[in-house]
Amino acid sequence: MNMNNNVWQGAGRRIHLQEVGTRDGLQAESAFVPTEDKIALVDALSEAGLSKIEVTAFVSPKAIPALRDAEQVLREIRRQPGVVYSALVPNVRGAERAVESRADELNLVMSASESHNRSNLRMTRDTSFAGLAEVTRAVQGTGVAINVSLSCAFGCPMEGDVPVQSVLDWCQRYVQELGAHGVTLCDTTGMAYPTQVTQLTQAFRERWPDTELTLHFHNTRGMGLANVLAAMDAGADRFDASFGGIGGCPYAPGASGNVCTEEIVHALNLMGYNTGVDLTRLLAAASRLPALIGHDVPSQILKAGQRLDLHPMPAALSGN
Repeated sequence: MNMNNNVWQGAGRRIHLQEVGTRDGLQAESAFVPTEDKIALVDALSEAGLSKIEVTAFVSPKAIPALRDAEQVLREIRRQPGVVYSALVPNVRGAERAVESRADELNLVMSASESHNRSNLRMTRDTSFAGLAEVTRAVQGTGVAINVSLSCAFGCPMEGDVPVQSVLDWCQRYVQELGAHGVTLCDTTGMAYPTQVTQLTQAFRERWPDTELTLHFHNTRGMGLANVLAAMDAGADRFDASFGGIGGCPYAPGASGNVCTEEIVHALNLMGYNTGVDLTRLLAAASRLPALIGHDVPSQILKAGQRLDLHPMPAALSGN
């Protein structure tokens, strides 16, 4: 533990929650959520106070039909001051569509693992990087920020552990060659564990203290919240999360939902952190999901309520 910062006592420290459910969550669903409902969800999340919302992805509708309405959604949401509206883009055409639709930030993706990159993106890592460079050149001068997400930074389901130095070498190229304002280290299939998270987070922060670092965890093996706390203890203050706990890479076997936004907010609020999120509004947004996607969601807070949501005594014992 970092003795200069007791992670168990928030003391008002600001932690930024970045909602990815409307992209990472809905892309994995077989049911198509109507466009007007997607817009309403993003508007509700904006009003709840999330720092950033990954609204959608500008990908082929054949590849991910659930997000075939990307332009309309991004154009028609009600934007709140201080909220960054991001979109995942795979190539120059996707970037152009996102910029035309008023994205504040483009999220570019490749994998730390050659096997996963070939399986997920159907190309080598070097080819992926060349594509990222092409996108950054195409949007220069637009004022749109670039974030690069590195999948499988904490392990690959086909190769196992990914060397820390390899992860850092890719991050250096993103920062120095692409000029990325932010990097996201992704635990794509839930292989991360707290001591590993601490090591990689500290190594990144020491090298690039001025680069916006985001951690993206999945709760596949039940270590999501523990990994968030480990990263915070190592200096991280930005986390992707998904309302309802929905999500998972459609090309990553066994990848369950992202860490659940309302569970993280609930825990951090109790510990004295400042998340800037109105938990009641967030829960109201998450409560819409089961009807829209046709099944229950993993969120424990949605099922059990907040810690001090009390219940009446049984009538037989209450004297009434």
